[in-house]
Amino acid sequence: MHTRLSFFFALLFIMMSLCVKAESMIESITGKDVNQINYLKEHSISTGGWTSMGGTYSTDNPGNHNNLPITFNDRSGELQLNQLNLFLQKSINLGSNHWDFGGRMDFMYGSDSKFTQANGWDKNLINNNNPQQYDIAIPQAYLEVFAPFSKGVSAKIGHFYTIIGNEVVTAPNNFFYSHSYTMQYGEPFTHTGILVNYALNDAFTLNAGTVSGWDNFSENIANWNFLSGLSWTNDDSTDSVSWSVISGNSSNINNVTSNTNRTMYSLVLSHRITKKLQYSFQHDFGYQAQPNQNINNSYWYGINQYLFYDLTDKVSAGFRGEWFCDNNGTRLNIGTPGNYFELTTGVNWKLRNWFSLRPEIRYDWANSRINTYDNQTKNNQLMFAMDIILTF
Repeated sequence: MHTRLSFFFALLFIMMSLCVKAESMIESITGKDVNQINYLKEHSISTGGWTSMGGTYSTDNPGNHNNLPITFNDRSGELQLNQLNLFLQKSINLGSNHWDFGGRMDFMYGSDSKFTQANGWDKNLINNNNPQQYDIAIPQAYLEVFAPFSKGVSAKIGHFYTIIGNEVVTAPNNFFYSHSYTMQYGEPFTHTGILVNYALNDAFTLNAGTVSGWDNFSENIANWNFLSGLSWTNDDSTDSVSWSVISGNSSNINNVTSNTNRTMYSLVLSHRITKKLQYSFQHDFGYQAQPNQNINNSYWYGINQYLFYDLTDKVSAGFRGEWFCDNNGTRLNIGTPGNYFELTTGVNWKLRNWFSLRPEIRYDWANSRINTYDNQTKNNQLMFAMDIILTF
């Protein structure tokens, strides 16, 4: 344990040192970063990444250091290297009058990797049954095509993150360190297939495509799902609405071979109340026909609400309140029907453009037939957590 902590602290020190040198020395001498190299700029190629590292303390202090059913920051009293993510991307020109081609590939190492892997792709690259395992994932590897038809049509072909929901896997794109139940258990993380994007006008954008289900690359490839989304943003970008849906047959649910329909949708609304205050609302609903031999049909649904306030240009405060209903006990890993609630408040402090802190306090409680937290001995839990994010 001490060796692992020493390694991560050393890694953190090295990466921070590199970032400092890049800001004060390399950029002061050259006036540009790696992505300003002429060849990369001329071909719209960029490279970069981030690391997210943090720790969580549960007041229950579970003996096995397990925060389940909380995932991602799933360890209590231990430092976690959640994500070390590297990417290479060639962007497409959405305003071009010509065809354009690009793509992106991400490589992730860390404790988050095991939650974002896809069957038949990166699921078994490292065979390690240790619950504390650090694993690798390739959550994105896709080609991108732009066709100059009408207002422009683009398409992703390959393996990519989902368009469903509000929270995402990538650490720098979330306000909080921890995740909602909705994101952890109610939605897919990745898809494999093709997704077309078309701007209907300046306000509306349509996505539509076909994918091989949820978090799946090549297993049961015949079970193709329909994936689509419609989003609207007003002229001032102060209000937005997005609705996304996925539907199709899904095999091997809960280790039971079946070919039954699974459909879910997500609605996300965002409104900037003032220049400093923003509110977001999310509602998800999911349905699975015969998820196992004991249940005819399964439903899950919930509501998430977020409130963010910019205290300064570098410091923001946030609040998240959630109700998630696992109606038949098929989504959460404790296997019992119930209603799950959480309240989270925290701060997002950007000390530098490349360095952020995300401390938070989270309280969870559940209304279920069996206890949920602290190795299923209690039905509530209080956690303190914080991570740092370094982008490079």
